[in-house]
Amino acid sequence: MGKVALVTGGSRGIGAAVARRLAADGFDVAITYAVAADRADAVVKEVEAAGRRALSLRAQAAEAAELVAAVERTVAVLGRLDVVVSNAGIAPYGPLEEVTLDEVDRTLAVHARASFVLAQAAARHLPAGGRIVMIGSSLAERVPYPGWTLYAMSKSALTGLTKGLARDLGPRGITANLVHPGSTDTEMNPADGPEADEERRFTALDRYCSPDDIAATVAHLAGEGGRHITGAAIAVDAGVTA
Repeated sequence: MGKVALVTGGSRGIGAAVARRLAADGFDVAITYAVAADRADAVVKEVEAAGRRALSLRAQAAEAAELVAAVERTVAVLGRLDVVVSNAGIAPYGPLEEVTLDEVDRTLAVHARASFVLAQAAARHLPAGGRIVMIGSSLAERVPYPGWTLYAMSKSALTGLTKGLARDLGPRGITANLVHPGSTDTEMNPADGPEADEERRFTALDRYCSPDDIAATVAHLAGEGGRHITGAAIAVDAGVTA
């Protein structure tokens, strides 16, 4: 039986690119989605076209029970779980004085709590050699413009989570790592969007990343080349944190 990966938020953007790349590398892939069932189905068809089994699961990242159910369903249908990628996210933005407590609670639930719940649920099934990969943000390391305080705080929490997981799960041969994308050409932040030139200015390479750039690093961590990397935070950000 081939290895199995679960990618949250896998219906579009970075998550979809990760799902496609892991399928190309020989993984069967389950993805979660929040609302876009049609787009999740399209990713499933791409994975199946690569010759791998695929599964789409509706699960809201802010709902812990739904995340746990997605992990259990993945194992039940695909037979095992070897890699989990915590990718689902939102992008709250705005003046500090206008941020509400409801926004704080939701953002922390989607980014920090969901990643903890997912890792905890996955750890019950991951074998020796299992991998956990968190998708963070370069804004957790450097915030070059205002309006992103809440987002940066929520993504920064993943650093401590990743390091703790590395210590907790290392004795079982399971790795945990964090990938920090910079400005990435997705629907959330298109490379031709109104703020793109300003964001590009902060990079060393004067360009956006593509979702495939992020997926390549996730695939490395999930593959044989990543077996001795754990507790690490890796920037894939065109040098914005250089």
